[in-house]
Amino acid sequence: MGFGGTMEYLSELINGGRHKHGKKKKKQFQTVELKVRMDCDGCVLKVKNALSSLSGVKTVEINRKQHKVTVTGYVDASKVLKKAKGTGKKAEIWPYVPYNLVARPYVAGAYDKKAPPGYVRRVDPPVSTGTMTIHHDDDPSYVSLFSDDNPNACSIM
Repeated sequence: MGFGGTMEYLSELINGGRHKHGKKKKKQFQTVELKVRMDCDGCVLKVKNALSSLSGVKTVEINRKQHKVTVTGYVDASKVLKKAKGTGKKAEIWPYVPYNLVARPYVAGAYDKKAPPGYVRRVDPPVSTGTMTIHHDDDPSYVSLFSDDNPNACSIM
């Protein structure tokens, strides 16, 4: 823990967890990942300098090949995104999840050819592991794939 972190910790102990400003809620240390379109070293430097200037930012890491920016610190994700967009670059919250964390079978539209290797596009709402939602209105033939009455009637195998 650096000097600044130590001082914040001691300040909280002395104030009994209260802040001088009363209702102001302390931001939690977090990691915010963004997808920012960057084509050259100048773009990278512009984005890095802008995000580094935000209050509470501890580190800014950029993977230009993946167009991925990782900001850590006592920050608010919406403010980080707003600052990134303020550079004139197209920016969004990181839209991908690691391939190995996505439930299978994949939902239509989960694949994205622009996704970095090892990632697939995040599905909104996130796909929960271990369950599969079937919309009967979309295709009624899915209903007959599995049967509680006859467990041997699985037509996928």
